[in-house]
Amino acid sequence: MVSFPIALRKSQTQHSKETNTVEQAIQKANTLIEALGWIRMFRDKTTVIKLGGSMLDDIDALHHILLDIHFMETVGMRPVVVHGAGSRISAAMKEAGIEPRFVEGRRYTDAPTLDIVERVLAQETNQFLADEFEKIGGRAMTLNFDSTPVLTGKKLELNGNDGQPVDLGFVGEVTKVDRLVIDNLCYAGQTPFIPSMCVDADGQKLNVNADTVATKLAQELNADKLVILSDVPGVLRDPSDPDSIISSLTKSEALELIADGTISDGMIPKVEACLETIDRGVRKVHIVNGSLRHGLLLEVYTSSGIGTVISNQT
Repeated sequence: MVSFPIALRKSQTQHSKETNTVEQAIQKANTLIEALGWIRMFRDKTTVIKLGGSMLDDIDALHHILLDIHFMETVGMRPVVVHGAGSRISAAMKEAGIEPRFVEGRRYTDAPTLDIVERVLAQETNQFLADEFEKIGGRAMTLNFDSTPVLTGKKLELNGNDGQPVDLGFVGEVTKVDRLVIDNLCYAGQTPFIPSMCVDADGQKLNVNADTVATKLAQELNADKLVILSDVPGVLRDPSDPDSIISSLTKSEALELIADGTISDGMIPKVEACLETIDRGVRKVHIVNGSLRHGLLLEVYTSSGIGTVISNQT
């Protein structure tokens, strides 16, 4: 007599599990339908993705970022990846007995440091990212000094607070981008991986800030959007509260937040670079926490997003 209620309970439990499975499947389908509109909108559009050096220290986060980029490539977007390698360069310098020095927020780059930057950033890290991308099924192309350099520049000239020139060593800024090479790769379904270095007219290699390279690339490629991936979640209304993310900002709103001090310290130059980028034709710039699993897809292919988007509205 006891077998019937036991069997009944098993049947009810099984039915409940099946119902939950169906509901989960429906939720996945709803997510795909939501993404469909964005996929259609961004098909054949170029998106520049700046991969911060801090992301390279978290292998799990990096894996999911590369999966997200592979997804974008697969559904018809044209991702272009530019990357730094700050912590890796610092570690290599420490191993070589060279003390890192920063001037005006940029790494002072003498000849020994430049050799390390080229080896770690333009060779090892660039190839590592391309190899990891191809392991998950993507098609990558390294655009470094050993393959096809696409960034031409000049030595960066800055003045300090006293108005006097600041010596940064072999630090540069990008003045020209070989767009044809990048466009041809994207048309062929390959994702370019570009290290943040350039070469000047005399063949001198120069170290360049990765944010600067990303903004220049987005401008020169007429990208639809620029996505900055780092360990910063976005623009915060309260810097001490990571949940106070401002999801969207227009240019005028961003300027007001800088003026009233809401945007402060290191976020100011980042936002100012975003504003300069949209002034030059890029429709949207996204600041996203790259350590959040699939944060790139959530930002690009969902209505709510998870970071801050700065648009070219006034």
